[in-house]
Amino acid sequence: MTGFPWPIETSTLDNGLRVIASPDHGAPVVAVNLWYDVGSRHEPAGQTGFAHLFEHLMFEGSVHVGKTEHMSYVQGAGGSLNATTNPDRTNYFETLPAEHLELALWLEADRMGGLVPALTQEKLDNQREVVKNERRQRYDNVPYGDAWLRLLPLLYPPGHPYHHATIGSMEDLNAADLQTFKDFHTTYYAPNNAVLTVAGDAEPERVYELAKKYFGQLPPREHIPPAPEGGLPKAGGAVRQEVTGAVPAPRVYLSYRSHPFGSPGYDATTVLAAVLGSGRGSRLFQRLADGRRLAQPDNIGSYGVDLAHAPAPLIVSATARPGVPAADLEAGLVEVVASMVTEPVTDAELERAKALLTSSWWRQVSTLGGRADTLGRYATLFRAPERVAAQLDGWRSVTAERVAEVAAEILDEDARVTLTYLPEESA
Repeated sequence: MTGFPWPIETSTLDNGLRVIASPDHGAPVVAVNLWYDVGSRHEPAGQTGFAHLFEHLMFEGSVHVGKTEHMSYVQGAGGSLNATTNPDRTNYFETLPAEHLELALWLEADRMGGLVPALTQEKLDNQREVVKNERRQRYDNVPYGDAWLRLLPLLYPPGHPYHHATIGSMEDLNAADLQTFKDFHTTYYAPNNAVLTVAGDAEPERVYELAKKYFGQLPPREHIPPAPEGGLPKAGGAVRQEVTGAVPAPRVYLSYRSHPFGSPGYDATTVLAAVLGSGRGSRLFQRLADGRRLAQPDNIGSYGVDLAHAPAPLIVSATARPGVPAADLEAGLVEVVASMVTEPVTDAELERAKALLTSSWWRQVSTLGGRADTLGRYATLFRAPERVAAQLDGWRSVTAERVAEVAAEILDEDARVTLTYLPEESA
C-alpha cells in the first residue's frame, strides 16, 4: 500500500464496536483513538452545541473515574490526550507507553458506558461556562474569529446539517436541562456508533482481546437516529455579507460549494486549492502578495474543508495590506480565482501542488497519533479504513484537465459567498 505502508487489521465486537489495529513496533508507544459518529450535523433543532459540549463533559468523570482523573491517569502514565469535535464526528485520543494500553481502553470504555450515571448538574453547569468562555476567546473576541460561524449559514440553508458550527448556540446550551443532555449521550455514545483504533506497539490479537474485555459488555443502541440529509438545492444566486468591527485591516473570504470529502471531485478540488493558494508558489501569493501587493503575504490562501456528507466548502481568503481598500482586494481575489477557469494549470503548478499534498500526507500519518486518527476517520466516514491507502493516488491521478473541469463547475460567481470584514474607522 504505497499510501499507507503499515498493516491494518479490523474486527467487530458482538455489540457492534469496530476495532482497528495497525501495529508498528518501532517504539514502545501506542496511540488510542475513539471516533464517535456524532457531530454537529446530528444535532436536532434546539440542541446545537451538544456534541461539542460532550467533548468537555467526557473528561468530567464516569462511574469508576473521578472528575479530571481520566487526564491525570494518562498523564501520570507518561501519556498525552485530547479530544476534538467537528460537524461529522467527535473523537477522543491518547498516546502513551505501550505497557499502559489496557489503562487507556479501560478509561475510554468507562466513559462510553458510565458517563451518564456520573453526570451531575454541577458538572453540566461548569462545562457550559467553559464553552461560553471558549466561544469568547476563540470566536467573539478575536479579529475575524467569527468568520466560520458566519460562513456556514451563508453556505448552507436553515435546516441543513452543516448550517451551524460545532460551538453551537449558547441559548440552546442554556435552555436544555440535565436529562436532555443525558438522553443525547445515551442516543449516540454507543459501541455500535464508534470506531476504536490502536496504532503502535501492540499486536492486533491483544488489541482485540482488551477491547472485548473492556467494551464487550456495553450494550448496543437499538436505534441511532441518522443525521439529516445533506443535499442542497441549486444555488439561488451570490450571497454577500459585510461586517464592520474591531479588525486591523480589511479581509475578504470567497467561498464555494464543491464536492463531498472522499469523492473524486473533492480530490480534484483539493489539488485546485493547492494550485490556487498553497504557499509562496501559488497563484494567489504570486499575483496578489508579491505581484500587485494587495494582500499581506502571511494572510492569503485557499483550502477545502473536509466535510463528507454534503458539498464541502472551498474557501479563499486574504487580508489587505495597509492602505488597500477592501474592494480592490476583493477584485484581485476574484480575478485570480477566475484564472483557474481561463488559464490552464501548468505542469509545474500541478507537480508542485501534488508534492505539497504528498508531504502533508506523510507528515500526518508518520506519527502514531495521526495514523490512528486517519484510520478512524476513513472507518467512520466511509466504513472502509483501507481506503486510507488510496488517498495519495487519488490526488496523484488528478490531471490539469480535471482541475479545469472542476474549476469551471464550482467557481461560479453566481453561487459565490462573499464575506468582507472592514475596520470600524473605515465604515
